[in-house]
Amino acid sequence: MAKPNIDIKPASGKLGILLPGMGAVATTFIAGVEAVRRGIAKPIGSMTQMGTIRLGKRTDARVPMIKDFLPLANLDEIEFAGWDIYDDNCYDAAKKAGVLETQLLDSVRDFLEGIRPMSAVFDQKYVKKLDGPNVKKGANWWELAEQLKADIKNFQKEKNIDRMVMIWCGSTEVYIEPGPAHQTMKAFEEGLKSNDPAITPSMVYAYAALSMGIPFANGAPNLSADIPALDALAREMSAPICGKDFKTGQTLMKTIIAPGLKARQLGLNGWFSTNILGNRDGEVLDDPESFKTKEVSKLSVLDSILQPDLYPDLYGNFYHKVRINYYPPRGDNKEGWDNIDIFGWLGYKMQIKIDFLCRDSILAAPICLDLALLLDLAKRTNLSGIQ
Repeated sequence: MAKPNIDIKPASGKLGILLPGMGAVATTFIAGVEAVRRGIAKPIGSMTQMGTIRLGKRTDARVPMIKDFLPLANLDEIEFAGWDIYDDNCYDAAKKAGVLETQLLDSVRDFLEGIRPMSAVFDQKYVKKLDGPNVKKGANWWELAEQLKADIKNFQKEKNIDRMVMIWCGSTEVYIEPGPAHQTMKAFEEGLKSNDPAITPSMVYAYAALSMGIPFANGAPNLSADIPALDALAREMSAPICGKDFKTGQTLMKTIIAPGLKARQLGLNGWFSTNILGNRDGEVLDDPESFKTKEVSKLSVLDSILQPDLYPDLYGNFYHKVRINYYPPRGDNKEGWDNIDIFGWLGYKMQIKIDFLCRDSILAAPICLDLALLLDLAKRTNLSGIQ
C-alpha cells in the first residue's frame, strides 16, 4: 500500500500564542511554560510533553515520546501575547488569580512582568458580571476586528514571529443561538459593520485570527467559531479550528466514568452534578445567561458518549442535572460533587459518588499547551476547518 503524501512544514522559527483573556488560566499557562523552560517544574498533564505513542506491536516496545515523534514546536521558541479588560501584567494578574504559589511565581517574575495585555474587545452585555478599563473603542465590530489584526501584526513584527495560534481563555459569554448573521461570510461581515447583537466579542477575535490564517481554539462554551460563516472562513484561509470549552473539572470526570459504564453495558438512571468555585469564571457563571451557555455544553457530553439512540434500554431515559455555585472563599480550587444512579444485571440499582477537589487552571493550562502545539502542527500539515 502506498504511503499517503503528507507534506509537513518544519517547525522552524518562533510560534506566537495569542490569548484573549489573560486571567487565571492564561497566566497559569504562561507561567507554567516558562517554569518548564527553566527546569523548575515538569509539564504534568500535557499529552504532547509527557505522553508516549506506540508504534507497531505491543511486543515491539517502540514507544517514543510524542514530543520526539511529532514535529512539534519547541517550547523555547514560544512567545506570548494577549488581551484583557484589566491592564495588570501577567505577574500581577497571576498573583490576583491566586492559583500558583508565590515561590514559583517569583522564580519567573521577570518574564511574567514583561507581558502586559493589550486592550480588549469587550461589551458587558455579553459578560454581565465583569467590567474593566482596558477596552478598545470603535464604531462597530468591524473596526474592532481591524484593531485586533493590527495588534497581531505588531506582535509578529516586534517578536519576529513566524507562525501563530489563538486560544480563547476569556470568560463564558451569554447564551447565543445560531442565527442569520452566522450563516454566510457575507452576512457575518455585514453584521460586523452593523453591530449585529448576535455577534459576540469572542466571534470578533475568531474572525480576526481566521481572516489572517491563524488557527483558533475555543476554551469556553461560547458559540465563537462554531458557526457556518467562520467554519467556511477557516477552510478558505487554511486555518484549523477546534474547541467547545476546556472541560477540565466535573466534565472531565464524566468523560472518564461514562465510557467505563458504557464499556460494561451498565445502565444510567440519573446523573446529578453540582460544584462550587470562586474564581472569575465562577463569578461570570453566577449570571443565568452565561450559565446557560455552560449548562448546554455540560449537558451534551453524556449524550455524545452514551449514545441513547443506540442503547435505549441503558441510556434512553436518564435524568441529567448540572449546578454551578459561585463561592468566593474557594477561589480557583473548584469542588465538584456527583451523584450517579446506575443499574446493572436484572435492573438492580447501584450508586457512584464522586467528590473531585480540583484546581481549575492547573487542569486547563496543559490543555492550552497541547492545543497550541497541535493546532500549529495541523496548520503546517495543511489541515483546515474543524479538527
